[in-house]
Amino acid sequence: MYRIAVIPGDGTGPEVVREGLKVLKAVSSKVGFKYESVTYDFGGERYKRTGEVLPDSALEEFKSFDAIFLGAVGHPDVKPGILEKGLLLKLRFGLEQYINLRPVKLYPGVWTPVKDKEPKDIDFVVVRENNEGLYVGEGEFKDKGTPNEVALQVSRNTRRGVERCVRYAFAYTRKRGKAKKLTLCGKTNVLTYAFDLWERVFNEVAKEYSDIKTDYTHVDATCMWMIKNPEWFDVIVTDNMFGDIITDLGAMVQGGMGIAAGGNLNPEGVSMFEPIGGSAPKYTGKNVINPLAAICALMMLLENIGEEHAARLIEGSVMKVTKKMKSMSAGKMGFRTSEVGDLVVKNL
Repeated sequence: MYRIAVIPGDGTGPEVVREGLKVLKAVSSKVGFKYESVTYDFGGERYKRTGEVLPDSALEEFKSFDAIFLGAVGHPDVKPGILEKGLLLKLRFGLEQYINLRPVKLYPGVWTPVKDKEPKDIDFVVVRENNEGLYVGEGEFKDKGTPNEVALQVSRNTRRGVERCVRYAFAYTRKRGKAKKLTLCGKTNVLTYAFDLWERVFNEVAKEYSDIKTDYTHVDATCMWMIKNPEWFDVIVTDNMFGDIITDLGAMVQGGMGIAAGGNLNPEGVSMFEPIGGSAPKYTGKNVINPLAAICALMMLLENIGEEHAARLIEGSVMKVTKKMKSMSAGKMGFRTSEVGDLVVKNL
């Protein structure tokens, strides 16, 4: 019996989560595992009503679950940063979800803006450190509001944090078993403290994985090669900020936010899975948003808790459904949100 916490969240989040849960119910029946889901109303509406984002008691409660399924965070009536920091970052940091895992995979029938590339060319994964770097929120202003103002933002990288991320990336590359190549993405020529640490740790851990090919690219070069030759990449490991940037580029390479899913992982604890596209409030309630990113996030969730057969069934179904869709964009799919979920269930 798996216990799954569900946070539908804001905007179109509840709509895509509904389709994800529809698929979960179908695949659990087909494969033969049991689960219970508990829904939490954390998000913009609750914050507006109570002034509460995520109480510490709820954070502790989440530790008793096998996984968290998140819809979206972001409300037009709530100041930017309140929900993102108080809910998303609090979950990632409080539950030590120190890996952000982002598959970048082009499915059949999905249009990519990268000319002449096919599904065989776009199939790599970004492993992003998720608890450190510039996102720790350390910094200060000096002489704020004056002509001499200085804004200082600290990128904090610890040996422990870097090493556990790098070790996860090597182990993941081996398990993935594709090209068995791991690329470190950084900026060693400018960020000579942070990426000196990253490079040293990367090279040390590499000695324990003689079967894994390694290379290094600056982050700006990584962005260029993701467009020109995405087939060069197998697994990329990088820090929090660079990971945030290149995974959004990856989402476009694989056909847009409508198909992009990700996981915030604590390999020793509870992990959280979500569509990448955000709350998209202008589409709320119109039944036009693409739920495939949420369904793919559910696929990642099942794989993470050990139901790999169920995950592969979902992916196989998604690959059949994408061939039938006109577009991955909201309102242009050729199907309603609920119809896409029904198609995935039908094709399991």
